[in-house]
Amino acid sequence: MEEKKKDLEELNRHIEYLCKSKAEEFAILGYDNITGKDIWECVSASYQDELPPLHQLVNDILSLKVNTYMNWMTMKVYRNEEI
Repeated sequence: MEEKKKDLEELNRHIEYLCKSKAEEFAILGYDNITGKDIWECVSASYQDELPPLHQLVNDILSLKVNTYMNWMTMKVYRNEEI
């Protein structure tokens, strides 16, 4: 049980790092206000009840395009969701 908790914590650290890295990439492109948390919210919005396999999760984060992120944000605004 303890090892499973450590594995989950390590997975969360890696996901956080990937999302932060993607946010930094977006900042280089001129989108300075996007955070790693924003990236994760966008990517994870497409997951229903559980996370996909690790390879898909990593691919979804690293292949996220600014246009996809901006479309997701626009839809949040239209739905009056908290930004």
